[in-house]
Parts: sequence; structure tokens; C-alpha cells
Amino acid sequence: MSALTLPEPPAPDATAPARGPSADAAAGGILPLALADLRYETDGKVLIDDISLVLEAGPRTVILGPNGAGKSLLLRLCHGLIKPTAGTVRWRGPDARHAPRRQAMVFQRPVMLRRSVAANVAYALSLRGLPRARRKDWVAEALDMAGLGDKAQQPAGVLSWGEQQRVALARAWVLHPEVLFLDEPTSSLDPAATRAVERIIGVFDAAGTKIVMTTHDIGQAKRMGDEVLFLHHGRLIERSPAKAFFDRPQRKEADAFLKGELLW
Repeated sequence: MSALTLPEPPAPDATAPARGPSADAAAGGILPLALADLRYETDGKVLIDDISLVLEAGPRTVILGPNGAGKSLLLRLCHGLIKPTAGTVRWRGPDARHAPRRQAMVFQRPVMLRRSVAANVAYALSLRGLPRARRKDWVAEALDMAGLGDKAQQPAGVLSWGEQQRVALARAWVLHPEVLFLDEPTSSLDPAATRAVERIIGVFDAAGTKIVMTTHDIGQAKRMGDEVLFLHHGRLIERSPAKAFFDRPQRKEADAFLKGELLW
């Protein structure tokens, strides 16, 4: 399945409503996320270089930059999939100790288990020990949200790429993460599939989930972003509200990127 760090299991009371990220934040969230002097290198090559920033709850954060800028790598460092060579990644919210369980990441290419669509989503709940009898309603709610209710019993592997990405998002939704990292979630999808995925991301956002996503699509960044982080050669060289970034980029590299010029 798509890489997924699972949040706390649902409350024991089967009659209680699902706790979304907004409720979790009210109880004590994991945000903000602070990166300090972050550096990552491999084989003597520096891929992430001296990045410091704080990500707060609220605005949808879009990470832009040319190929090889370090966008996907930065997400993996934030999510905790890899360790930095130097510097720190720290969750500073009141409930920071639960950060590994309160965030999710969905990759560009979803990986489906060899079972039904519903079973793919239920698997995420089983990993957290939710009793089998209680999974059905949670899975049905997630699939309805993703527009996949009519495909619940179909083998996940026969779905289109766009539908599989929606399954991956349903797997994240069923556990209500406070933070969702998305790595090029609509790469290679057609316009209809892209719209469907963007709608689901909007549902996460409306529920209070912090969205942090990479994209190569300038139009999508304009539609989905509240703020932009622009990376070049592994460095964060510009951060600004989305409208200001697209109207008046401050760095020449960002201006060249928006004009479609090649960056080296």
C-alpha cells in the first residue's frame, strides 16, 4: 500500500463519531513541525542543504521546484521515512509524542494489496488493532468520501491509476491524520482523475488536516496552494503566500521556473 504512518486507533466506543483532525488538534495536536539546519547527503552528494522552516496548522503548503530540487526527499524527511544527515525534524505540538501515528503520506504511484478495494482500506485499520466488526462502517465512510462506494468489492489491482490513488487517499482518510504529505499525487493522471483527487484533498483540508504536497503542475499549485516553498539544488530559496509567489516571485530562479525556463 502507499506509505502510511497510522494515527491513534479510534475510540473504544463503537457508537462514538469519528474523530477528525480538528478534534485531535483541539485535544492537543502534533503541529507545528520545525526543521532546523536540515541536511541530507548520500555518496558525498548534498541533496538537502541547510533548510530551516516551521510548518503550522492551517495553510495548504505546496512545494515547487525543478526536477532534482529535493522536493520528494524533503517530504520523506518530514514524514520520518529517512533520517537527516544533520539538523533536526521536530514536532512541537502538545501531543508530539504521537506524531508517528498522526500523519500519513501518499506517494505518486499507489501500491495496491491483492485484495478488494474495501479490504485495502480495512487493512490500515487492522494494523491498529481495530476489531473486525467495527471496520465495516469506517471503511464504507472512507470509500464514499473517495467516490468509490460502488467499487468496494472489486479487486483493487484492476482499477485505473486515478482510482487507485483515490483508494490510497481513502486509506489515509479512514484514520484521520492531522497531517497529510502528498508526493505528486496527480502525476500522469488525466484531467478528470486529477479533479477527483483534488476534490478529495479538499475534503481533507476542510476537515482540518494540514496538507503538504509536491507538484510539478503550476496550475495545480495555484488551485491548491495557500503558501509556496520553492526549492532549488536542495535549498529553500523562497517561501511566500501563493498569490504573491505567482504574481511577484522574489528570486530569479523562481521567476525563471514560472516562465518555463530550464534551471540547472
